[in-house]
Amino acid sequence: MNAELGYLQKKYHVAVGDPAPRFVSRITKNTYAMVLAGGRGSRLHQLTDWRAKPAVPFGGKFRIIDFVLSNCVNSGIRRIGVATQYKSHSLIQHIQRGWSFLNGQFGEFVDLLPAQQRISEDHWYKGTADAVFQNLDILRESNPDFVLILAGDHVYKMDYGKLLAFHVENKADMSVACLEVPIADATAFGVMGVNEHARVVEFAEKPASPASIPGKPDMALASMGIYVFNKDFLYEQLVRDADDPNSSHDFGKDLIPQMIKKYRVFAQSFEHSCVGRDDGHEPYWRDVGTIDSYWEANMELTKVIPDLNMYDQEWPIWTNQEQLPPAKFVFDDDDRRGMAVDSLVSGGCIVSGSTVRRSLLFSDVRVNSHCVIEDSVLLPNVDVCRDVVLKRVIVDKNCKIPDGLQVGLNPEADRKRFHVSPNGVTLITPDMLGQKSHRSR
Repeated sequence: MNAELGYLQKKYHVAVGDPAPRFVSRITKNTYAMVLAGGRGSRLHQLTDWRAKPAVPFGGKFRIIDFVLSNCVNSGIRRIGVATQYKSHSLIQHIQRGWSFLNGQFGEFVDLLPAQQRISEDHWYKGTADAVFQNLDILRESNPDFVLILAGDHVYKMDYGKLLAFHVENKADMSVACLEVPIADATAFGVMGVNEHARVVEFAEKPASPASIPGKPDMALASMGIYVFNKDFLYEQLVRDADDPNSSHDFGKDLIPQMIKKYRVFAQSFEHSCVGRDDGHEPYWRDVGTIDSYWEANMELTKVIPDLNMYDQEWPIWTNQEQLPPAKFVFDDDDRRGMAVDSLVSGGCIVSGSTVRRSLLFSDVRVNSHCVIEDSVLLPNVDVCRDVVLKRVIVDKNCKIPDGLQVGLNPEADRKRFHVSPNGVTLITPDMLGQKSHRSR
């Protein structure tokens, strides 16, 4: 890493002496980031009935997509396209309201790229590569030097400038960001086999026997779905893939296996570009793609020192900032005390004579008297009536929890009305309560 830092300081004017420099340079300024945000995320069940996975609220006040967009802006990448498809209204609305601060007069923008049948009237986006191919004219018009392909549905903090510098330093045609994962876990990922110079020599999608990292026989390099391309090389590969009738038009399944045979493809471990990592801790990256993983990632944030630092002023997470009053806690009687412990409580919330423990209350949540909320995630505009008990529960937007409802105490009873995950987390949506509120977006 020292050699890489010295190279960047010399070639791309990175500030010397900064202990954690941002790798902002001509490279990042001449990069177009394409965020693929069109997926539903079906393993989140009813939580994505009315929104795409990247639009799912996370962390008390954010949406999942805010993390990848914040990484772009903080890395100095200010030309961004967001490809949308599945039930994208709330995602588009959020980006329009929360990301309009980029200044088009200076060549900064977030382009919304819904599937428009631009290439053919026969299909929408058919795969990750096809989503980029269908916007090839927009990429060419922007005329970047590099194209950064990103997934819009993971939670992490990463300096893409470091990945881009690694790409340039290795004179690569394509570079891939990878997680180091135990061999036993690598069977669920696309795995990169690399030589001692980090050049990719083999690739296998969910292999039974994953290739190990040189010098680390118990670890494998798993693709994060983050790719850097030289622009002309990308255009050439997308056109070739589009003409292949046997392709599923996916980067991992189709393009990468073809490219490593003929071209310079390199893999960089995430530990070299992650942001906010403390010594002795693994780089923070979460795929919140199931009810259990989504709940767990939110619960981690209630720890005294969470693995994800959302209070980092050097690498802030940007989002749509609603104008809301401060959170409020009322009543201080022995049997009716408004309080929250080890919890995140957003603006506009009122906790009236109830107890909240190890939970997240998103904006405009009302908790009325004599309630107990524990180990739960309440999304915006939830109204909890009196005498309610919620334990290990996710409550979707705009739910009104009726008086006396108890959830999380009897899984069998809960399954008759709600969705209960394999690990016993209960999901409640307006539809399940018979409220039919399709505003839960």
